[in-house]
Amino acid sequence: MASGLLRCYVAPMATFLSNIALPVALAAVTIVLLLGLFNMMRGGSPNRSQRLMQLRVLFQFVAIVITMLALLALGR
Repeated sequence: MASGLLRCYVAPMATFLSNIALPVALAAVTIVLLLGLFNMMRGGSPNRSQRLMQLRVLFQFVAIVITMLALLALGR
């Protein structure tokens, strides 16, 4: 019985993670990376560049965790 309930939730979770959460996380990483590059190119504040770098690393960590959860849910 518990196995049937578990399978009931795994497919929607895998779909959500791989089709919604992962692209959003990757887009967030890309946007923060581009903001950091534009800030450096125009000679912006070093403090802002440092903050954007820290934010990018955090978003990359979240993207990796989501990727691993999606792979786990897909059973690969």
